[in-house]
Amino acid sequence: MAAGAVFMASLDADKTVATTCPYCGVGCGIVVRPESEGGADIHGDETHPANRGRLCSKGAALGETLGTTDRLLAPRIAGRNADWDESIDLVARRFCEAIDSYGRESVALYLSGQLLTEDYYVANKLMNGYVGTANIDTNSRLCMASSVAGHRRAFGTDTVPGVYEDLEQADLVVLVGSNLAWCHPVLFQRLAGAKQARPALRVVSIDPRRTATSDLADVNLRLAPGSDIALFGGLLCAVAEADAIDTEYVGSHVSGLADTLAAASSMTLNSVAEATGLSTDTLAGFYENWVKTERVVTVYSQGVNQAVNGTDTVNAIINCHLATGRIGRPGMGPFSVTGQPNAMGGREVGGLSTMLTCHLELENAVHRQAVQDFWASPAIADRPGLKAVDLFDACAEGRIKALWIMCTNPVVSMPEADKVIAAIKACPFVIVSEIADDTDTSVLADVVLPATGWGEKSGTVTNSERCISRQRPFREPLGAARHDWKIISDVASAMGWSSAFNYESPAEIFREFAALSGVAASNGADFDISGLATITDAEYDALQPVHWPLSECRNGGRFFADGDFYTPDRKARMIAVNCKPPPSQTSPVYPLRLNTGRVRDHWHTMTRTAKSPRLSRHIAEPFAEIHPSDAKKYGIDEADLVTVENVSGSIVVRALITDSTPVGSIFVPIHWTNHWSGSARVDALVQGLVDPISGQPASKASAVRVSRLNACWFGFVVSRFELRPQTNYWARALLPNGCWQAEIADTCVPPDWAALTRELTGIQSDNVAHMEDLERGTARVAITDGGQISAVLFAARHPVEVARSYVVEAFANDASAFDILAGRPSQSDFDPGPIVCSCLNVGANLIRAKIDELHLTELNPTMAATGAGRVCGSCQPEIKKLLAEPLQKAKA
Repeated sequence: MAAGAVFMASLDADKTVATTCPYCGVGCGIVVRPESEGGADIHGDETHPANRGRLCSKGAALGETLGTTDRLLAPRIAGRNADWDESIDLVARRFCEAIDSYGRESVALYLSGQLLTEDYYVANKLMNGYVGTANIDTNSRLCMASSVAGHRRAFGTDTVPGVYEDLEQADLVVLVGSNLAWCHPVLFQRLAGAKQARPALRVVSIDPRRTATSDLADVNLRLAPGSDIALFGGLLCAVAEADAIDTEYVGSHVSGLADTLAAASSMTLNSVAEATGLSTDTLAGFYENWVKTERVVTVYSQGVNQAVNGTDTVNAIINCHLATGRIGRPGMGPFSVTGQPNAMGGREVGGLSTMLTCHLELENAVHRQAVQDFWASPAIADRPGLKAVDLFDACAEGRIKALWIMCTNPVVSMPEADKVIAAIKACPFVIVSEIADDTDTSVLADVVLPATGWGEKSGTVTNSERCISRQRPFREPLGAARHDWKIISDVASAMGWSSAFNYESPAEIFREFAALSGVAASNGADFDISGLATITDAEYDALQPVHWPLSECRNGGRFFADGDFYTPDRKARMIAVNCKPPPSQTSPVYPLRLNTGRVRDHWHTMTRTAKSPRLSRHIAEPFAEIHPSDAKKYGIDEADLVTVENVSGSIVVRALITDSTPVGSIFVPIHWTNHWSGSARVDALVQGLVDPISGQPASKASAVRVSRLNACWFGFVVSRFELRPQTNYWARALLPNGCWQAEIADTCVPPDWAALTRELTGIQSDNVAHMEDLERGTARVAITDGGQISAVLFAARHPVEVARSYVVEAFANDASAFDILAGRPSQSDFDPGPIVCSCLNVGANLIRAKIDELHLTELNPTMAATGAGRVCGSCQPEIKKLLAEPLQKAKA
């Protein structure tokens, strides 16, 4: 066990526990077998309808992320440990003082799609029904708010019409702004499996970047960034021109067709080609395929939502499905896939500041009264609260006097993240509920409260297809950690509302929520799980995955095949939108468009995934994808360090030169924080532009410039002790057995490389092996401590050329200093190369060797020969690229 680790007992190491993955909105079922020292053996649940036993690399590695060394063990007040009574009393008192002195709008909660539904429900009840303000928003505002707004405009409520099976039953699946292979890997695997079983199923990927998802697609439409709305405006015109409008369905169930067609009428083939950069032939082919294929599903995600016109683009997609009646039937419909495990559950309880619980409307007095009567509450919020960006602006302006942040890290994830730091510092009283001891946000808080984490929590989550699943505990809470619903209830009780918040279990909360959904359904809401309102504790514990609605009248299924929308006239509304792309924010000073997103093996701000050494082996440091022509223009070579900057901030990351990113754009992942890199919080560069309807930030359109960082030297270091470099650039990652690696660089050459190595590692041993080539500007250092190599450093004037996978393996295997400092294998050794398959630690060189040796040309034989791609399948697109290399060389 690593030094400083805290032993955590499992609830019952002899039993397996069925639970749900805490990552993306696919909502995969997991079977956990607790291990005696707090770890867990993880497998996909073959009975769960979302994944049917499949897991992605992140889910498969969950057992490796349960380490306890960085857990928050007790409440902290002003940096000192405190007990729960003192902490709860302080939070309640400061909230009450703010409300008494400045009004109910002076307090706010900022929540997370990682909270369980029961946590969310109690928080919403406290703010909306007892404090009486809707100043309760969530980080789901950053990823799904435009989809919510588009659904509400079209359907009258936030309903996802379809289910995952539609992807397998469709004849055409269109992926818009969605790197499904990396962001929702199990859905990608299901789609790939369906395509393999039924090759006639066609896939179209619509994305300015070429991604891992592109390899599955029959057609890749690499349109100009931000031009999706023009593409779908043109599609609606193509539907009308082909006489493909379902006049019977539209006449009975849809309004607004004429106005919507008129608004899109300027989207001729030529005008769409001009807006998107696609040829008229390519557009005509896509339109014809879509129009002539009845079973079509259009899947969209952040590439659509995270835009200043995200809501309009959502409605442009929905318009095409409504006009053709392709909604709510097997294999057809618009489909929003969510980014977080319980983004849907948060929407169901009213976690967004613009919604009331159970999909009821804040603006509707009848709805407000129904909820207030059910809660028997002293007040009810009567107008929308502050959306995320506005909320932190209000903190900066002094309007928010007490802010409670739960289960999220806005200092990293919010737009203009440096301004968010200032805003939090400006707020008189800030509480953070967290599991990690030290996050970029928690260090700014007045009070930090230890919450339970995955594996300790009990409750429910809802995935992207409206499937409610249980998260079950398989280990005891660590230290003094409490469940979020309990912390909120304790604060509410201390504020004087104990009788309304005297919950004893999540089952009790769930029953109340289910009962309220029945009240909501009687007031015309779509969300209804009243069939579970009388569930017993034992039945709740045993609850199997279930799709809503679930009532006496309905049991799961799809919505809207026969109309019956949730608008006053029960008709869907087609929305007339401006189909012209928004103007570019770029300028001569900031000429590049910044695109942000995820990588395959990390998630959000890495507080969980970075604990797994194998998840960092695939991509170990932050990077910027730059097109070769842009790299040449700005004097950037492969593996250079670059500064990316604009008026909001700057970051330093590694250059990855690739034509996967279009000319005029760069792509930077969202995950790295100040804990894992010196300066890579990319959301510091994302400007605070939002969709005017949804309030969702435009995270893929900020203007930046890029320049080469003039580092004097670059380094790669591996250590048995934690690395916390202070160089101009650094990015660190955890290795097996508690070891660490870091990429480093600086603008000043150190006078003593051995002294620098000691400084980086904290190792003071004088047993040093040191090789330096002054002419070539290289240095290699190994420190031995207690007869064991404890640290090695490779340094050079240019990015260090060493076989990193070999060095790491040699270091872990206690090879000699001579062998490690060689930096690459001898003829008798083999360098596995950069890791491709994180699940089985298979490198690119091994895969290439097997391809050459066995003359492999297809995926399945290659997976059988190497093992790569056979566990979770997330690396299969990269294996296909390796298979294509011999053919590309032959053509060259």
